[in-house]
Amino acid sequence: MLFKSAIDAVRRGLMRTASTVGAGLRSLLHGRALSDSVIDEVEAQLISADVGVRAAREIVDSLRGEFRAGRVARGEDALELLKRRMKERLVPQAGTTLEIAATTSKPAVVLVVGVNGVGKTTSVAKIAHSIRASGRTVLLAAADTYRAGAVAQLAIWAQRLGVDIICGAPGGDPAAVAFDAAEAAVTRGVDVLLVDTAGRLHNEENLMRQLVKIRDVIRRRISGAPHETLLVLDATSGQNAVVQAMAFRKAVDITGIFLAKMDGTARGGVVIAIHDALGVPVKLIGVGESPEDVQPFDADRFVDAVFSVDGAIIST
Repeated sequence: MLFKSAIDAVRRGLMRTASTVGAGLRSLLHGRALSDSVIDEVEAQLISADVGVRAAREIVDSLRGEFRAGRVARGEDALELLKRRMKERLVPQAGTTLEIAATTSKPAVVLVVGVNGVGKTTSVAKIAHSIRASGRTVLLAAADTYRAGAVAQLAIWAQRLGVDIICGAPGGDPAAVAFDAAEAAVTRGVDVLLVDTAGRLHNEENLMRQLVKIRDVIRRRISGAPHETLLVLDATSGQNAVVQAMAFRKAVDITGIFLAKMDGTARGGVVIAIHDALGVPVKLIGVGESPEDVQPFDADRFVDAVFSVDGAIIST
């Protein structure tokens, strides 16, 4: 099975977010009667968790409406309503696993994009590990030729994971590396080709041109490729992740988000903000440093983990 889900791993990875959101809301609401001022505090806590101003306001407006209609009066009831409303906002993401899990194409091609410093190359390695663990073969393409460090890092990961990698000359044409990798993937009969790309060029126009060129040369060799275009975002950057996502969407057709470093932030609510801003599903989350620490995104498990306290799900 590709990307096995483990609720304990998700809970551990979201512990910082839970300590802010779950513990904070429980402390605010448990054992208290609701009031307009308490509801205002709920909105402030949601915004501090980076769920986004619009999402926080709409969720809290729903709570306020239920309170004024007399249907929600206790803090415990408010907690359950908040959880339901968050899950409802993320329902469209349910079941949005990587298309390579179902595609009959061989090789399936995954193009990975994102700015430098978000953990993109490490995320590629995590995906490669999961694919290999599922019994499939994988080939890496080091198309971030502008940073020698990126190529070296991916080569080290390839050696550790026992997978092949196609590299080019430092400063060379990334599209040429991508084409060579596509050719090799077809010739060798590998199941999945993972293409790591440059994180930042001189300006957005150059970025778009380069990504389009990479996409086109791969597509000339492999029909329908890329089958997935994953944008890697750093969860610790909060609302900046939303800004990055919107910029990359102008350059390439994003099919999903890999939200890295979820274990390092108290602002995991950015998942909701990204969904609201883009309508693009978060498909994978990184919840640790090791290759195994990648999980498929699951809306129910995510919200339950966010609302947990010390690893235990809040119940009322």
